Amino acid sequence: MDYHLALLLLFAGLGGSIFALLFMNEYRVKRVLKKIRALPFTAEYEAIVSRTPHYHRLDVADKLNLQRSIIYFIHTKEFMGIGLTVTNEMKVLIAFYACLLLIHKGTENCYENLKTIIIYPHSVIVKEVRSHGGIYAKEQYMIQGQSANDTVVITWHEAKRESYHMRHNNVIIHEFAHEIDFMDGEIDGVPPIENSRYDGWVHVMHKEFNALNTIALKDREWGKYKLLGSYAATNEAEFFAVATERFFESPASLKRHFPELYHELEGFYQIDTEMLFG
Repeated sequence: MDYHLALLLLFAGLGGSIFALLFMNEYRVKRVLKKIRALPFTAEYEAIVSRTPHYHRLDVADKLNLQRSIIYFIHTKEFMGIGLTVTNEMKVLIAFYACLLLIHKGTENCYENLKTIIIYPHSVIVKEVRSHGGIYAKEQYMIQGQSANDTVVITWHEAKRESYHMRHNNVIIHEFAHEIDFMDGEIDGVPPIENSRYDGWVHVMHKEFNALNTIALKDREWGKYKLLGSYAATNEAEFFAVATERFFESPASLKRHFPELYHELEGFYQIDTEMLFG
């Protein structure tokens, strides 16, 4: 047999095998997803979400959509407990607040690229090498949550306490705001947003971040910026995450003090949280 013909047949065979494997894998994935979509939203799940201050204020259609997203989230992510046993309460509350952020974004599969949620019982001390003016030093600091690549870290003590009460802070919302921010490949405070809204978003966010940063450096005369707090002045990504917390946890205050910021968040998340949760 001619060498080139043999080589062509070999590559054709390999290509056919690869195509068949991809087809079978896609078929298996579709079967699994079909089974997941058929799973019921149990009475236990309903009892958990009903204790949150947000769930009962949603209309019937939003509740049903959120229920499907929660089931999908729970059964497509790996939950790992460090120093604790992962419970259904942990899974449901994390899935609830994560998917609440995207309730009007038109997707059942919340956070498609996210693979793992790691849950610690309490705040975690992290060691890191940081640079200050070219001088490198080892530092350690305490975190309540973290988002990196395809993994989210949540500390349960804080998450549970914040999940059942309307507070300024919500660590689950904060970390999943970072995940949303990263959906366009960068954590920079600018999530995937329509071109028509981009200039307005950047203008408002940068204006308020710069004003907050100036006040935080002086650490006085906080005024309305006390609502956002010093941590939001860390960088644009943290500003977006904190602003998202306030948008869902303290919407009336955010809208009153920062109407432009509220308007941009309302346009992005496509939900009027002040009307629903304020």
